[in-house]
Amino acid sequence: MIKIVFKYALYILMVGALVCGIFFVWTWLITFHPDQTQKEPVHCNKPAPLLQPGQEIKVLSWNVQYMAGKGYYFFYEGGADKRPSAAAIRQTLHSVADIIESEDPDIILLQEVDTGARRTDYRNQVHDLLELLPSKYSCRSSAWYWKADFVPHPAIMGAVGMRLVTFSKYRIADAIRYQLPLIPESLLQQQYDLKRAVLETRLPIDGGGTFAALNTHLSAFAQGTCTMEKQVSAVKQIFDRLSENHTPWIAGGDYNLLPPGRAYEHLSQKEKQKYHRQTEIKPLFDTYKAVPGLEAVNSENPVAWYTHFPNDPAIDQPNKTIDYIFYADNLTLGTHKVRQEDTWSISDHLPVIAEFQLPETPRK
Repeated sequence: MIKIVFKYALYILMVGALVCGIFFVWTWLITFHPDQTQKEPVHCNKPAPLLQPGQEIKVLSWNVQYMAGKGYYFFYEGGADKRPSAAAIRQTLHSVADIIESEDPDIILLQEVDTGARRTDYRNQVHDLLELLPSKYSCRSSAWYWKADFVPHPAIMGAVGMRLVTFSKYRIADAIRYQLPLIPESLLQQQYDLKRAVLETRLPIDGGGTFAALNTHLSAFAQGTCTMEKQVSAVKQIFDRLSENHTPWIAGGDYNLLPPGRAYEHLSQKEKQKYHRQTEIKPLFDTYKAVPGLEAVNSENPVAWYTHFPNDPAIDQPNKTIDYIFYADNLTLGTHKVRQEDTWSISDHLPVIAEFQLPETPRK
């Protein structure tokens, strides 16, 4: 009798191990596994002009929240909503295009752009937005940071796909994706989770040298780990390398971190649980300038520089700054702002816009 029980127990263990093995192989095959550094394709619909030495360029950086709009409180934020409606997505796409067209930036850095995701009807939002934008945005590149054919989460149960996307009026020569450190999770969960990244696009300057436009979206929901410190360190290494080579650069994105200074004190007790009083982004501000800058966010009117309007219905206005455009010392900052007056209903983030002047002498 004991031998029979042992035989069946061993059989069950073997079948269980086989099932688990098949599940892990299946998980690996349907999820995204980027290299630490990899080239990304560049697409130009037509010949694009070169940047000129000393030229002024306008940059817009915006987390567009996969064109979901502001009418939802999603499950990952603490709400119940699983996805936006098709009508809300269409309306938001048009609103994003209208803002971009009215600002007329030379370079557009977008975060949270869906492609092939169930929650946005498997649409390619890059192509959908391009159809609404002027044809002068002839060059683009993108990098995945969430991609899986199926995610077995009760609120998802389908494909996911989200990218960093950079559009440019000017020629893009190369694009590189840099993988950022991941949130420490179980090996299985890590396969399905976001794989945050930096997308670097290189724009050649007439006469020699290049301009680097960086696009990024750092982790959220990483409390209790050292993820943010590690990601900031990785981002700073990229900034440092470009600066050491005297390459002019900007780096826009959703950094998901408060600026140094008094920002933490302005938060509600509930919001304070998501951030540290000693913000992890401080090493970037210690070395480089940003829009919004420290003087602005610690002024008597920091509200004018708030970039985040949470979807929580208990919050009725933007309440903090977590999106920035950092820039190289060899760039001259011009007019800059957070566009707030007509963007509250478009995304849970507001666009950061800045003008810069390139160095007069190109780097050979």
